[in-house]
Amino acid sequence: MRAAVLERYGTLVVRDVERPSPAEDELLVKVRAVSLNAVDWYGFSGRPYVARPLMGLRRPKSGDLGSDFAGIVESVGGGVVAWRPGDEVYGCRGRFAEYVAAGTAVARKPANLSLEEAAAVPVAALTALQGLRDHGDLQPGQKLLVNGAAGGVGTFAVQIGKVLGAEVHAVCSTRNVDQTRSLGADRVFDYAREDFARAGERYDIVFDNAGNRSWAAMRRVLAPNGTVVLVGGPRRKRLLGPLGHVVRIKLAAMPGGRKAVFFVAKPNGEDLATLGDLIEAGKVRPVIERRYELGEIAEAMREMADGHARAKIVVTV
Repeated sequence: MRAAVLERYGTLVVRDVERPSPAEDELLVKVRAVSLNAVDWYGFSGRPYVARPLMGLRRPKSGDLGSDFAGIVESVGGGVVAWRPGDEVYGCRGRFAEYVAAGTAVARKPANLSLEEAAAVPVAALTALQGLRDHGDLQPGQKLLVNGAAGGVGTFAVQIGKVLGAEVHAVCSTRNVDQTRSLGADRVFDYAREDFARAGERYDIVFDNAGNRSWAAMRRVLAPNGTVVLVGGPRRKRLLGPLGHVVRIKLAAMPGGRKAVFFVAKPNGEDLATLGDLIEAGKVRPVIERRYELGEIAEAMREMADGHARAKIVVTV
């Protein structure tokens, strides 16, 4: 089968590799599409450098990259009873390859999405769902600010915030204002023209997907018992990446009633099924910025480098 292999940091090539065999509790999925996430770019670039002991100091320890996928079940392990060949599925913990052996982080593809569209959902939508529901404990009637409302995670956070019953305000660039309004935001701040920290609003939750504002700015808009949910941060910081921002905010938030939480999404089939139900109900939808072919995946990865993607980048396989 063909797969994208990370030969060295910054060099991703498509070559023939051995097709995987599913374990007892796994599915073999013939992949039709994958999508890119920030975590894939970190692995591709070998940044932040502080993570190199885990990734490989001079060269990557593993040539495998990728997580999101959507495709058709080819075969199942002997212990699998919920799936059968021919089922259309989507999930994460995959690979940029024509076949993946998938475990529990898989669910039925939403019926109203194509396989390409479904591939744009998993990691970004799980991050938004778990960040708002589990770590932010967002409740109906509360006010939510999404700082960084474009890209994969941001577009889902706006929609899921509305699903959870919040009044959603969002921060994005000028070119993304109309897109963000179309996703349901009640108020949109164009950061080139208006500073949300000086608008006189107060929020129960700030979902910080951009990582570009200080604690002082976020504290100014937080309700007395408000929470900042830390998701993203600057990618261009070679040594620490977004970790420096996360540590600074968490330390600054320690005194007082306001708090800051950081998390990494946990892939699981139950939450993917929940997202599938929301998508089929018309309450949430993926937004795709651009599509590439597998042979163009290195170019697709480089497009992510500046961190300003408007929505998801999908690669057909």
